[in-house]
Amino acid sequence: MRTEKEKMLAGELYDPRDAQLQRERRRARLLTKAFNDSSDDQGSERKRLLLELFGTMGKGTLIEPPFYCDYGGNITLGERVFFNFNCVILDVAQVTIGNHVLFGPGVQVYTATHPLDAEQRRGGLEAAKPITIGDDVWIGGGAILCPGVTIGARSVIGAGSVVTKDIPEDVFAGGNPCRVIRSLESGESH
Repeated sequence: MRTEKEKMLAGELYDPRDAQLQRERRRARLLTKAFNDSSDDQGSERKRLLLELFGTMGKGTLIEPPFYCDYGGNITLGERVFFNFNCVILDVAQVTIGNHVLFGPGVQVYTATHPLDAEQRRGGLEAAKPITIGDDVWIGGGAILCPGVTIGARSVIGAGSVVTKDIPEDVFAGGNPCRVIRSLESGESH
């Protein structure tokens, strides 16, 4: 019989009240609280806490507190990733972040989802869909990435956007729901 964690990671309906999952979320909350309570002059302590939270992270990654996540261990960070203040990742499923990715303040990344059927929701079951963010992506402040989306390499997501569908490579996309506004040219600025 599969554990609730195995079901969760496979994208199946699972029970988040499972004791193992509760312990893992509590561990992540304690680590993020210690990270968020640290001061700017505690760089090595912040790095230690983040390594414990994620297990590994790419060289040159910088996360500004406060930062919040469900588990931490389901987040893969490339090199030179930057999170501005107040970002949230609900990493119930895998979140894969490429190299040189920038997150504006208040970006929210949601892999968690719930059944559309009210009876199943009442039973407390939930599910998740992974999110993938390609290399050199910039996600503007306040954007929300919904479960299961992929953001293609070198794309830019406008501030305040709600990404409900995949975004291809090399585009500027924005709005609610987020849609491609135009293609980006190599070397383009502003």
